[in-house]
Amino acid sequence: MVKRRLLGISLPRDLQFAIALARIRKLAAVTRSAEYRRALRRGVAAGIEHEHVPFVNAATVIDVGANRGQFSLVARMRFPRATLHAFEPQPAAARILAGLFDDDAAIHVHTIALGASSGERELHVARADDSSSLLAPTAMQERIFRGTDEIGRIRVPSERLDTVLPPAGITQPCLLKIDVQGSELDVLRGAEGTLAAVDQIYVECSFTELYAGQALADEIIAHLRARGFRLAGIFHPTYDGDGACVQADFLFDSSS
Repeated sequence: MVKRRLLGISLPRDLQFAIALARIRKLAAVTRSAEYRRALRRGVAAGIEHEHVPFVNAATVIDVGANRGQFSLVARMRFPRATLHAFEPQPAAARILAGLFDDDAAIHVHTIALGASSGERELHVARADDSSSLLAPTAMQERIFRGTDEIGRIRVPSERLDTVLPPAGITQPCLLKIDVQGSELDVLRGAEGTLAAVDQIYVECSFTELYAGQALADEIIAHLRARGFRLAGIFHPTYDGDGACVQADFLFDSSS
C-alpha cells in the first residue's frame, strides 16, 4: 500500500541510503519464500511490509485496489484457508493478479472498480500502474512520487461493494483492505451493508491532497468511527522532503 518510489525531490544522503537499504532488505525477504519468488518472476513483489501488522485471523479477505497482487500474496501466505476477493479495475494488472492464483479456487478476482454507485468511471492511468486512480493526480502527487504521472485514461466498470459482496456472503472474521489512491471514502460509502460483516479495515489514508478532491485521513477516521470502527494503529508512514507525513496505512477494529 505504501509507495516505494520515494521521492521525486531532493533527499538527504542518509535518507537516500535508508531507502536503498530498505529495498535491499525487502528483496532479500521476498526471495526466502518459494511463492514470493514465483511471483517475482512474474514481475510482482509481495508487499511484505504488511506481514507483521496485527490482523485478525481472517476467514475472508477483501483486497480493494489489488493491483497485481502485492497485498493478496501476503494475505494468502498469512491466511491460507481464507476466501479472498481481489478487486482491480485495470485489465492488464488484473490478468497478472489472476495468473498468480490460477490454481487457487478460493481466490476470486473482480476486474471492476468499487465506489459509492454503480456505473462506468474514468480511470486515470499512471506510469506506475499502482498509482492509477479514479481521481486526477495533483501536482503534489507527481512531485513527491516519481513515475506517477498520468499516461492515459480508460473507462472501467464500477460497482458498490454492497452489491458484489453482501454481508450474508462473508465468513467472519473478515479483513477489508482498501488502497485506491484517493477514493477510499467513496469505496466505504458503497459498503454500508458489507461493513456489518467486517472485523478490521486496513486503509491507506493521506494527510495532503495527492488526488483532486480526495477525502483526507480525518474524514476517513470520522466516517468509520460513526460506523463502529476505532483506530487501532498507524503503519508505514511516508514523509516528504521537509519531514511532513504525507500518508500512512491505518488499521481500524470493529468495536462491536
